[in-house]
Amino acid sequence: MPEYVIQFNDAAFTYDGKTNAFEGITLNVREGEFLCVLGGNGSGKSTFAKHVNALLAPDAGSVHVLGYDTADPANAYIIRSNAGMVFQNPDDQIVASVIENDVAFGPENLGVPTEELRQRVTAALKQVGLQGFETRETANLSGGQKQRVAVAGVLAMEPKILVFDEASAMLDPRGRAGLMRVCRELNDAGLTIIVITHFMEEAALADRIVVLDGGHIALEGTPEEVLTQFEVLERLSLEVPFAVTMSRALQERGVPVHTHVDAAELEEELAGLLHGGEAR
Repeated sequence: MPEYVIQFNDAAFTYDGKTNAFEGITLNVREGEFLCVLGGNGSGKSTFAKHVNALLAPDAGSVHVLGYDTADPANAYIIRSNAGMVFQNPDDQIVASVIENDVAFGPENLGVPTEELRQRVTAALKQVGLQGFETRETANLSGGQKQRVAVAGVLAMEPKILVFDEASAMLDPRGRAGLMRVCRELNDAGLTIIVITHFMEEAALADRIVVLDGGHIALEGTPEEVLTQFEVLERLSLEVPFAVTMSRALQERGVPVHTHVDAAELEEELAGLLHGGEAR
């Protein structure tokens, strides 16, 4: 296993041969990292995601996934087998009418033996919190449940990297929160996770954030380093996390709190201040 499971080296890509969707992208991702890629519409973040899965290859520079050059068509199979993608609309990924058949579809096509196939389906559904749902019809599931089935279908192929390309965009807040819990749990279990999103609360859960703007990296760092840059985020037309906005408002009113990117951490600090009698 190479030191970095994903390596972008001065990569650039254009759809029309004229305007770069992104350019000058140099970025390394370590095994087991939870990376979030933020950006507005047209920033290049979905193009970035498709390069991780070798659905696209750079026109300039290079992209390597697990040490394999994505520009070499001979590497496409092994890259796509190890870098799973979950897209925005789960209906685009669900291919069977019954959950267990859908989850089995990918590994079955890889030639996984029947007994191992059953084990993979059971394990994948357990990982996404859908154990016991094996015989349910996919058409009767909620949007959040369908997205979990899509995740399970990718997990059953046992990838080393899992990319969520705006996978929570069509979900309600409860569905988004559930999907992000799954992401965090999978990452805690050792899977490399990349989340492409414009939801700041999702970005706050990552180890590292990259903000794309006009196909370039505009910001990079930990959630605390990136999401507290109030003025820069506003200039990039990105919403500031609620916890950051609230922290700032409290500070302006004289409440001695730190600037938090996570609402739960802000609540904990406020509770401590109230218990100590310092907050007013």
